[in-house]
Amino acid sequence: MLVRRARCSASIKFANSLGNSSIQDQQSDGENMQTVTTDGQHALAQATAVLDRGGLVVIPTDTVYGVAARLDRPEAVARLYVAKGRPEDKPIPVLISSPDRLARLTRDLPAGAATFVARFWPGALTAALPRSSAVPDLVVAGGETVGLRMPDHPFALALIAACGGALAVTSANRSGEPSLRDAGAVAAALGDAVDLIVDGGETPGGVASTVIALDVDGPRVLREGPFDAATLHAAWQQTTVG
Repeated sequence: MLVRRARCSASIKFANSLGNSSIQDQQSDGENMQTVTTDGQHALAQATAVLDRGGLVVIPTDTVYGVAARLDRPEAVARLYVAKGRPEDKPIPVLISSPDRLARLTRDLPAGAATFVARFWPGALTAALPRSSAVPDLVVAGGETVGLRMPDHPFALALIAACGGALAVTSANRSGEPSLRDAGAVAAALGDAVDLIVDGGETPGGVASTVIALDVDGPRVLREGPFDAATLHAAWQQTTVG
């Protein structure tokens, strides 16, 4: 794990050293940041194209705005850390388009885990689960679990599906500052650190998702959010005991 963390740190430091310089045909640098709206005719295609070339795209979700990168573009994932000023040892969650993606992104799930999370998806629950080799070290900061969530937002789901069913997505704000519900506030906070902002108006939830660890003993709340511990434990009992 120490070797993995060292590699992650090196990747992030490399991205940080790039500053706002561009690397032709490899990644966007944020210098020409644009804004489109979710109802725009080509918004989905534009967002997909930016992500495909290694750019960062801000998207609305059912909770707060997030900034996304493709899992298979390590230079883009490294830029997520730099754009937010995110600590190198803090993993980035992964948003998925369908519960079916669990089979590819996780391993050794506790019995009932897939059924349990499906009770809350799409929705504001992030579950930390054992990750498979399909999840890059850089996304999880060299750790052994990945935070997975299926958002309840049509544009977010369409974009994730267009990019293979999973994206690295973290809240679109500077690390340690409040999460943001408005695209204009995101532009002010992140500016040219991102390449495209998809404006979907004010996000409906306004509260970041509940984050849990999930093992054979059931859910353990790591960050409070829309779902409280009592609700989660009741659902676990219903799933595993019936």
